Amino acid sequence: MIIVYGLNNCDTCGRAMKWLESEGIEALLHDLRDDGLESKQLKQWVAELGWENMLNRRGTTWRKLPSAQTKDINEAAATALMAAFPVLIKRPVFDLGEMRVIGFRDQEKELIRANYSADA
Repeated sequence: MIIVYGLNNCDTCGRAMKWLESEGIEALLHDLRDDGLESKQLKQWVAELGWENMLNRRGTTWRKLPSAQTKDINEAAATALMAAFPVLIKRPVFDLGEMRVIGFRDQEKELIRANYSADA
């Protein structure tokens, strides 16, 4: 089973869940806002995926942050912000067991299919 980290009200996460179902891939949505994310897990993701790839700078939450928090941001600051505001994590994040995939474009779909087929 794939765990999809995202938000219940995120359109992209909803499309991802429907796509997974249509592909016959079992998945569970873990709502980052409601269910949170452990600090240890976030740090592992940052190490694996890179904080630049994980940090959602396009959303309302980012735009509402004071410039002192967003100017000259580095890994430690970004990780702290994502821990404090899990909605700053780009979505969806697919936990495929051995690897994580962030985003929902064709490239990510292919990675998910390949990983799921290998484990099924």
